[in-house]
Amino acid sequence: MSESLGVTPAQTVGPYLHIGLTWADGAYVVPEGTPGAFWLRGRIVDGTGAAVADAMVESWQADPDGRFDHPDDPRGARRSTIPGFRGFGRAATDSEGRYALHTVKPGPLPTFDGDTEAPHLTLSVFGRGLLHRLVTRVYFPDEVANATDPVLSTVDPRRRDTLLASPDTDGFRFDIRLQGEHETVFFAV
Repeated sequence: MSESLGVTPAQTVGPYLHIGLTWADGAYVVPEGTPGAFWLRGRIVDGTGAAVADAMVESWQADPDGRFDHPDDPRGARRSTIPGFRGFGRAATDSEGRYALHTVKPGPLPTFDGDTEAPHLTLSVFGRGLLHRLVTRVYFPDEVANATDPVLSTVDPRRRDTLLASPDTDGFRFDIRLQGEHETVFFAV
């Protein structure tokens, strides 16, 4: 007689991420000293405004020319002209829910249907209590292309500000609120 096993129950994505998914230079999308580099800093908070101290943020972005070294780039993969550019970063939050990524501003991106996306970073948030990653975007203030970005234009105008970074001392600030009033807009991907 054969015995069948049941389905493994869903598990949250933390706290393992602090043990196995972070690495020393993970926050550096570009090396220190890269011309035009800045810090994107922020806090992740829950619906009550409390810090989420056990989360991780991953970033994915184009280089300043708006290119990816990836086959999904509609123009074909091309290595960045920025030495050491990875296009990917990963930063854990500290006890106050703070994260920081060292990067450069990406260029605009063509879409497969001929539109142009405004410069942006794609962020994934992982943390205890989340069954799946949350995906959002970071747009830059005063970027003319924001007005016609095909993704940003689908967001309720009253919530678009949750996707805009604000200038900060050494770069930009982008806080992420996981739920509740002023919740960051997350995308189903």
